Amino acid sequence: MSLLDLDERLVALAAAVEITSSPITDFKKPPEVDVGIVEGSVSNTVNIEVLKELREKCKILVAMGDCACFGGIPAMRNLVDKEAALRRGYVETESKVMPLHEVVKVDVHLPGCPPSADAIYYTLSELVAGRIPVLAGENLRYD
Repeated sequence: MSLLDLDERLVALAAAVEITSSPITDFKKPPEVDVGIVEGSVSNTVNIEVLKELREKCKILVAMGDCACFGGIPAMRNLVDKEAALRRGYVETESKVMPLHEVVKVDVHLPGCPPSADAIYYTLSELVAGRIPVLAGENLRYD
């Protein structure tokens, strides 16, 4: 939702990029891209396989602060019983939520749940300019 706080800044950045997919599209076969931006964890073998394939197909992988423990953006797309989903994911199965960097190499970590709009804008604008962002101070948030 922090992306919505970017307002006009996001519109200006969007003109400089081609968006191939979004949190709403839920792709199973990642396209080849320069920058892949994903939430910071995986929780099942399908997620792990899609993540590995995305890593192979993107030059820079950005892990945004993970909101998966309470649903975040995926929960807005998938209308499910969240209590049952959490029970199944954390109690009834052996699969566990794992941070992305335990599965694949992550180039840029953008902490926060969600990261602040300013941190997202800074990260995206640096990537559009061809630079790897260096987050420090006011751009870091770990809540």
